[in-house]
Amino acid sequence: MSSPSHGDASQSSPLHSAPPAGTSQGKAIVITGATGVLGNKTAHSFAARGHSLVLLDNDQNKLDALTRELHLPDERLLASVVDLRNGNALRLTAEAVTAKFGRVQALIHLVGGWVGGKTLIEASPEDLDFMLGQHVWTTFHLFQSFVPHLIKSRWGRVIMVSASTVPKPPGKTGAYAAAKAAQENLFLTLAAELKEKGVTANIIQVRAIDVENKGTGTTPNEIVAAMLYLFSEEASKINGTRLPLY
Repeated sequence: MSSPSHGDASQSSPLHSAPPAGTSQGKAIVITGATGVLGNKTAHSFAARGHSLVLLDNDQNKLDALTRELHLPDERLLASVVDLRNGNALRLTAEAVTAKFGRVQALIHLVGGWVGGKTLIEASPEDLDFMLGQHVWTTFHLFQSFVPHLIKSRWGRVIMVSASTVPKPPGKTGAYAAAKAAQENLFLTLAAELKEKGVTANIIQVRAIDVENKGTGTTPNEIVAAMLYLFSEEASKINGTRLPLY
């Protein structure tokens, strides 16, 4: 587990500006699914605001490319390839993170995956296993590995993006809908358990992620703007919500 080293950049760059003391800036943020379109936008947006990043993904080449784009100094970055379905591997990652940064103050969970287009009769057990692995087990292991460190920090934010169809799923989405519903309930349970500890957990729900800005859903910029608000001090009383961003 290593953090790539990057060359020095201009001191005037927003990625290296010193954050004001006593604000929600300058935190150590874990981003899963970091190399996806939304993860990439999230990483750039939070880095530009002075935060340190822990980038977790399953694609080394894409992760290397993202770290090069960010131009962050070594002391503000840890990037690692890890399978979030493997609890032991994720716990080791959490130990590496806290050894480097001494704290963790946010989890932004963007690992996705979709299996659909089949009725419940047509779906295979493997379809359901895959969806549970992607959405439920990744979330469970992420919480067990990192949430104790958020509690120690006494300030934390946990954010995920989910689908607006979870409360009332359409046909031919059974495996996905079941896994996303379970994942959302893990988040809401966490929110209830941590409400007195300075940590919030919230869900951003979208109908679709409109990557090409065609007006067919919610754009990555809109989603990241919602994340930044939930991360702010002004949102400290928002906890255990499904934020409808559609």
